[in-house]
Amino acid sequence: MKKPLLAALALVLALGACGSMGQSRLNPMNWFGRDSTETLVPRGGWGDRTDRRALVPVVTEMEVIPTTGGALLRAAGVTETQGWWDVELRPVNNERPVDGALIYEFVIAAPRGQTAVATEASRTVTAGVKIETPRLEGVRRIIVRGAENARTVTR
Repeated sequence: MKKPLLAALALVLALGACGSMGQSRLNPMNWFGRDSTETLVPRGGWGDRTDRRALVPVVTEMEVIPTTGGALLRAAGVTETQGWWDVELRPVNNERPVDGALIYEFVIAAPRGQTAVATEASRTVTAGVKIETPRLEGVRRIIVRGAENARTVTR
């Protein structure tokens, strides 16, 4: 009976000692270190945010569809080959009218590898943007620019 009592007393003393050694390396609660926060952002930031997309070569269609909250602008264009992606009607001048005209650039990202030429239908890309009613105040024309041409709609 003395051996189990002696073992229990030794265990109680050892556990009690862990409380007084809060910062000790013998304390199992300190074995894995403290929490730390790491970030994936480089020290100088991500660099410039230049949009490297090209203008669509030819804008073939343009349409302005009136809505209750403004208008929807839809444009279509044809590329030289298939595989172009990330299509957008990018506003010029922070979407403010210039001489009564809202101007958008029809931009697109190049394919990442060799692609086929194929039919015109397979090379047609379409993009759209919603224009809120306050943005349309004082606007007489909406222009969509491509690399070789531009399309215009007037009120």
